[in-house]
Amino acid sequence: MNTSANHRILVGGVDEAGRGSVLGPLVIAGVSIPCDYLSELQKLGVKDSKLLSARKRSSLYEEIVRLSSSVRFVSIEPGEIDQYVWYGTRRRKLNYLEAVHMARVIRLIEAADVFVDAPDTNAIKFEEELSGMLEPCPHITARHRADRDYVVVSAASIIAKVERDRAVERLRGDHGDFGSGYPSDPQTISYLRDWVRKEGSRPYFSRRSWKTWERVLTTELEF
Repeated sequence: MNTSANHRILVGGVDEAGRGSVLGPLVIAGVSIPCDYLSELQKLGVKDSKLLSARKRSSLYEEIVRLSSSVRFVSIEPGEIDQYVWYGTRRRKLNYLEAVHMARVIRLIEAADVFVDAPDTNAIKFEEELSGMLEPCPHITARHRADRDYVVVSAASIIAKVERDRAVERLRGDHGDFGSGYPSDPQTISYLRDWVRKEGSRPYFSRRSWKTWERVLTTELEF
């Protein structure tokens, strides 16, 4: 294949950030990039966003946008997540919701081959479900740890993480510092306890379907 033809072929990557958080959105991002530029991502140090500092993610974000043909993301707000966790059937809960929004992103990035970080324990089943949502369907490869094994997915993970961090920062500006927003963060749990004591309810920007509320706040509020 000649270089010019190779340059025109777009490879896509899709990943998410904020899946386990009790506060703020779940962000799904996708990028498409010409094959020739994948090596540039590697040279820049693009890797799984969890392995990078916030400052490094921010600088790489701009480079990824510069090299990519398309960068897209969607934010799934807590209310929509709650609907699927509470009322979704066995096969139509959070993994299904992610698949729906990943399909939206994949349509927008218009890549011939798309690599996806699979949220489902059964990556092949998730790959089949996601493929069934797309017509026409690009070639999709869904794998666990794809954000570490495929640089284009690493790029998507950085976009998702930076956009999630920006959304969280806006919430902090409006409602005070609640830490990371994850159940493992003592500052987040303390913030939730204080909110319930003062307001008598759960924050609108929290995922009310999360078991965190049962585990931590049963003594603070009767539901």
